[in-house]
Amino acid sequence: MSATTAGVLFIASLIIALALSHRPLGDYMYRVYTGTRHSLVERGVYRLIGVHPGAEQRWAVYARSLLAFSVVSVLALYGLQRLQDRLFLGLGLPPVPDHVAWNTAVSFVTNTNWQAYAGESTMGYLVQMAGLAVQNFVSAAVGMAVAMALVRGFARNRTELLGNFWVDLVRGTLRILLPIAFVAALVLVAGGIVQNFAAPHEVTTLTGGTQLIPGGPVAGQEAIKELGTNGGGFYNVNSAHPFENATGWTNWLEVFLLLVIPFALPRTFGRMVGQLRQGRAILAVMAVIALASVVLTNVFELAGEATVPQAVGAAMEGKEVRFGVPGSATFAAPTTLTSTGAVNSAHDSFTPLGGMMTLFNMMLGEVAPGGTGSGLYGMLILAVITVFVAGLMVGRTPEYLGKKIGAREIKLASLYFLVTPALVLSGTALAMGSPEQRAAMLNSGPHGFSEVLYAFTSVSNNNGSAFGGLTAGTPWYDVALGLCMVLGRFLPIVFVLALAGSLARQAPVPASAGTLPTHRAQFVGMVVGVTIILVALTFLPALALGPLAEGLS
Repeated sequence: MSATTAGVLFIASLIIALALSHRPLGDYMYRVYTGTRHSLVERGVYRLIGVHPGAEQRWAVYARSLLAFSVVSVLALYGLQRLQDRLFLGLGLPPVPDHVAWNTAVSFVTNTNWQAYAGESTMGYLVQMAGLAVQNFVSAAVGMAVAMALVRGFARNRTELLGNFWVDLVRGTLRILLPIAFVAALVLVAGGIVQNFAAPHEVTTLTGGTQLIPGGPVAGQEAIKELGTNGGGFYNVNSAHPFENATGWTNWLEVFLLLVIPFALPRTFGRMVGQLRQGRAILAVMAVIALASVVLTNVFELAGEATVPQAVGAAMEGKEVRFGVPGSATFAAPTTLTSTGAVNSAHDSFTPLGGMMTLFNMMLGEVAPGGTGSGLYGMLILAVITVFVAGLMVGRTPEYLGKKIGAREIKLASLYFLVTPALVLSGTALAMGSPEQRAAMLNSGPHGFSEVLYAFTSVSNNNGSAFGGLTAGTPWYDVALGLCMVLGRFLPIVFVLALAGSLARQAPVPASAGTLPTHRAQFVGMVVGVTIILVALTFLPALALGPLAEGLS
């Protein structure tokens, strides 16, 4: 079977599986977030944290609850890492250095999972399991909670209440993420992924030396790492490691897991606003952008437009032979289109234009389909911007789902969109303007610039994948990238919740002859166009200095 045929079958089977899961999972999540009954376990959690599950919150209270939970999570995860040498299952490893512990705590709480360390030689089993894996669950649940709050803003009228953050957090964790991750972990174990508490094994290498290879609770963390679009690897090489991703079919399963919830959430959105066709329109925008990205990434990698790939007949540098070019390219596109950031190949070794696609995917704002929850609310923000632009064209106040998009709404939507570019471009400029930080680049010229640009794009979009070639574990980079993670996660969330509160207070506006239909192919095309044009206007100069310059040379 040729590489092209294998790639087509891989993509086609993914599309079929996602289409089959879209409706049942979307409907299930709708029932989870709109139900009024609480399970016994959930009631116990609410009593433990002192929360009244029936009390709904205004947007400011919802935001304060989310931020307070995140601050406590950062402190707890930082403490676990610094006390690792005194904890059970620490494997005799020393405490994680302070700047690395700060960077890692912020990284996992913000759903970024940027890793400035080698997991198997830095973290013991308890920190991996009780620290990192727990944050993989709750950070994903936070993203879904924010998405549900925004959807309620569209669905509700004349109210300031958006639900209860603690209820949304607990339900998303216990009813959605935990059961699916449990089943997925069992399947991964059957596929050869490690799940144990065994001490590291000493093996003899081909050169006669010795090496310690740890096991650990890998399958459980791998399942939620993909399902929650987290991406942090148990091992340094992430999903390229055979203990994390053993075969071609486990590779397929991991791609499916990182896409299944983001692609099902538009169905939940349609059910909650009472217009399924609106959910289908959002899904169509996500699907068009995602399919184009996957196809282009495969084309660029299969073409191998570079001297060495053309000489050997394939762009296999930095790729696992278990997956080949299509399995690596198809993994790279969804992991950067979502906020996952897991990698089964070295993006730094992609062809110049293939590497550019991974950058461009993140610069889109990771909305196709985006992260668990964050993709949906990011796409809805782009829909709001699109109807505003359309309203300017015809000279009338724009409306979306029966809500007027006025000055306050468009300011909040604009601030949401501008946060990430400001962080990416400012961070890259500061790093490139400092001789000390430029010295951390393995390469010079356009490729070295791409390494720095990729790092700040990844953390500011809460993706977490790395281009490679950049020594980013220094105190300066740990602090700078950590600040970008915090601001890139929580500033947009605050703007989203403020927008949700503004929308929920409005009275519904009846559709008229001048109302733009937002469920037709015309609107789908407009949102796709606005998304790509906004990114092109913002990032094209930076791309021209990096991957485009390298590719054209």
